[in-house]
Amino acid sequence: MLSTFQFLQNSTPVGDAERAALLREPQFGSVFTDHMATLRWSVERGWHDGRIEAVAPLSYHPANAAFHYGQQIFEGMKAYRCDGNALLFRPVENARRLARSAERMAMVCPPEDLFLEAIESLVNVDARWIPDGDGSLYLRPFVIADDVFLGVRPASRYLFCVIASPVGSYFKGGAQPITVWVSETYSRAARGGTGAAKCGGNYAGSLIAQSEAIEQGCDQVVFLDAAEGRWIEELGGMNIFFVLDDGELVTPPLGTILPGVTRDAVITLARQAGRRVTERPYSFDQWRSDAASGRLVETFVCGTAATIVPVGQVRFASGDFIVADGSCGSLTAELRDLLQDIQRGRADDPHGWRYSIKLGSGWKARNVAYV
Repeated sequence: MLSTFQFLQNSTPVGDAERAALLREPQFGSVFTDHMATLRWSVERGWHDGRIEAVAPLSYHPANAAFHYGQQIFEGMKAYRCDGNALLFRPVENARRLARSAERMAMVCPPEDLFLEAIESLVNVDARWIPDGDGSLYLRPFVIADDVFLGVRPASRYLFCVIASPVGSYFKGGAQPITVWVSETYSRAARGGTGAAKCGGNYAGSLIAQSEAIEQGCDQVVFLDAAEGRWIEELGGMNIFFVLDDGELVTPPLGTILPGVTRDAVITLARQAGRRVTERPYSFDQWRSDAASGRLVETFVCGTAATIVPVGQVRFASGDFIVADGSCGSLTAELRDLLQDIQRGRADDPHGWRYSIKLGSGWKARNVAYV
């Protein structure tokens, strides 16, 4: 098993002045750092050829299995700058979710130690790309099939790669309330399907509904269950919560939706604050009637990219409605502030969620600890 990644310095890194300009107002997912981490697997050799190398296009044969049979999974996580260190938020959970996705997609993914080593090494090498202030370094680990064949079977070779992108807010308005579109035409996942796996095909299947949402002047799409078309499941890339007037938080149960790392943290923080959190089915009709009666006082969505964002307005084919007064609710703001303070090292971390990487000690550094 590997103990280190070979370091191959990018011979043409972005200059200091250009990098500073790019970091002033980073757009989400459009700028990338100087390096990437790569690691390969084969039946014969296991995991091998780990590298931190210049970020560059990947070259593949047109018969690569990933193109034809969709064996591709990924994760999303962030690094925050804090007192000379980089802080990650629950990266072990990302490693474990990648493993679950790999199992569902009949793939192979790195064990936790190699997953973390790749992340640590890349963050250390490209630490200059971590924005100050409210920005962060978004990390995208992914695994793709690396076989050349045409035939329906799992691949026998895989590539694991991590790329990094300095980012600001996912939505243009930051923490401002968003407008969502409820799709009554398209479904994202069904029982026994791949809804709980973070695979590219799930997102490809959601794009037409997301385009429909944008055409309707909305920021995101909300999906209903495939069986009955009644029960709210999740957004195109985020989990959803409903706050009722008796203090209860309702969120759709797992099974056909992605088990979000942020979702789990929100549930934990809300319960810690004395809130009753219930994971149960919640119908679109109930959402509408609770909003009309005043029983629903807040709705918010959460995910790694967006953190926590309030929902102000809901649109659908035959109408629309406002959530409460359309503004950000008090619990949404409270949970968002608490979560971000923990992630950025500004608050205590009683659950041991922060993962600290000591920067400036060389790319081979293994100075990692939970703080």
